[in-house]
Amino acid sequence: MYNIHELLKVAQLTTELLRKALMNTARFRLWVETHSDVVWDLVRVYLGVGLFLKAIFYLMHRDYLLKLMDDMDTGWFAPAMIAHYVILAHLFGGLLMALGLLTRVAAIVQIPMLLAATLYIYLPKMMFLEPRQNLEFSALVLFLLILTAVFGAGRWSLDHYLSRKLQPEAYRPEEPVPSHAH
Repeated sequence: MYNIHELLKVAQLTTELLRKALMNTARFRLWVETHSDVVWDLVRVYLGVGLFLKAIFYLMHRDYLLKLMDDMDTGWFAPAMIAHYVILAHLFGGLLMALGLLTRVAAIVQIPMLLAATLYIYLPKMMFLEPRQNLEFSALVLFLLILTAVFGAGRWSLDHYLSRKLQPEAYRPEEPVPSHAH
């Protein structure tokens, strides 16, 4: 049986651990707020790697991809054509996004596929009993691709590195404007 002193000691240790966790959370939140460009770059890299791996999955399971294309009822030749586009766009677009090279182009190339997957493949199946995560996941990836197309790569990308090499004058700090105070 625990005595009152042991219970107080456990409560004090628990309170101390919670206080430290909250302080670490506050520090982490402050870091994220001051380094939002790094966080955005991590999202871009994750999204690019995910699209690249999805292309590898489709390469290994072409029958699954062709079944998805057949569900769209696009005609007899379109599924194979679309499947090739999907695989190549995910493979090269995902790699380019992960590297941060031609990021906006790589994101824009992906958007029609994710829009079609969301609206024509997964949305019609939303009310059925099959797992619905595909709809939510496709919509999330579509949303992130749109954000990437709008905001671009970020500071930790080859786009940023190459633009600094090609246009160094655009990245020089501005000289302070002298004040005209009397």
